[in-house]
Amino acid sequence: MGTIFRSGLFDGHVAVVTGGGSGIGLAIATGLGELGAKVAILGRKAERLEGAKKELEQRGIAVHAAVCDIREVEQIASAVDGIAAALGPATILVNNAGGQFPTTAEQVTPRGWEAVVRNNLNGTFFMTQAVATKHMIPARRGRILNIIANVRRGFPGMVHTGAARAGVENMTKTLAVEWAQHNIQVNAIAPGVIKSSGTDQYPPELLELSRLRTPMKRHGSPEEVANLAVYLASDAASFVTGETWYIDGGANLWGDNWTIPDPT
Repeated sequence: MGTIFRSGLFDGHVAVVTGGGSGIGLAIATGLGELGAKVAILGRKAERLEGAKKELEQRGIAVHAAVCDIREVEQIASAVDGIAAALGPATILVNNAGGQFPTTAEQVTPRGWEAVVRNNLNGTFFMTQAVATKHMIPARRGRILNIIANVRRGFPGMVHTGAARAGVENMTKTLAVEWAQHNIQVNAIAPGVIKSSGTDQYPPELLELSRLRTPMKRHGSPEEVANLAVYLASDAASFVTGETWYIDGGANLWGDNWTIPDPT
């Protein structure tokens, strides 16, 4: 897929992408890096990060890779300091790291609930807080993008991540207001079903059902999400903040992947 963005758009910028070793995160890191940004990719798996780092470097992108579990505040602090030392202060943060698994509300265990909320909500906030306070607020500039999910009508079948992502969406609005004084714009991106490594855990019949219930009758691609992220990270979106951008082929308006059973 080609790009409508000009070469050098992000010259002088440092972009941090959590969960940057594969899927949507790697596509966003690639999109920003090919337009001039130095890129830091963070993730929990060293081998995956190393492969992504090599791929980015082959494209001529300056990249720093660091193992970081965003559930651990100490690891976040170390990673953020390492980014500054390797590339300079971050001007762009993409909170893409997260994880979940299909479950009904009555079946989810306390451990499963806490793991997903700790990762998708708590980790996102603590990463954001660290990058903003150490890098963006002192420099009085920044763009923060939170990758969430289609939670407009709830998230049946994934109550844990629905609650966590809705929390991030509200956090996005709050930070957009609090940090406007620091020239920091904060927005959320809510992808629909994007065919990538992140969907490999789901059964094919579930993915096909999601396709049929999407008005555009197809899944999205990581590159399509990356193009939206590039726009929101650019100066073209300098007056856009506190918004959630759905990129789902219209699924939030009509489709639903949850079949409502008859009353028993």
